[in-house]
Amino acid sequence: MEKKFKNTKLGKFLATTAPNILDIAGDLLPDAGVLGIVKNLIEKDEKISPEDKKVALQKTKEMYDLEIKDRDSARSREVEVKKTGSKDIMMMLTGIVGLVSFLFIIYAVVYEEGVLHNELFVHLMGMVEGVVISNIFAYYYGSSAEK
Repeated sequence: MEKKFKNTKLGKFLATTAPNILDIAGDLLPDAGVLGIVKNLIEKDEKISPEDKKVALQKTKEMYDLEIKDRDSARSREVEVKKTGSKDIMMMLTGIVGLVSFLFIIYAVVYEEGVLHNELFVHLMGMVEGVVISNIFAYYYGSSAEK
């Protein structure tokens, strides 16, 4: 989900019934952590009517269920790829591109003078580092990839 929490069905519902909760979580991206916090805020908010609480909690559960289904479909895909015994070309290409980009940045930082004074390069370095380390390597080469 790329849209912010305030732009979801639950967010729009809370805008009218519990704007104080939306003030807290409105600009966050909806995920299990945010949904758990929102659920707790809804349950503890005494200004929301019991009927509105019931609707809001149901919408929270629906969003959480959609997230779980999305995660399960990604896992199922990986399991099916492993069952066929074929190699995932995208996995190899993504890993190679990520590794080459990362190595280039390390080379540039170590051997190229002034590169760290270039604001654009520093931003690029942060993006590649974040994508390579936290996303690509953790997803494709993490401990659950072989299971």
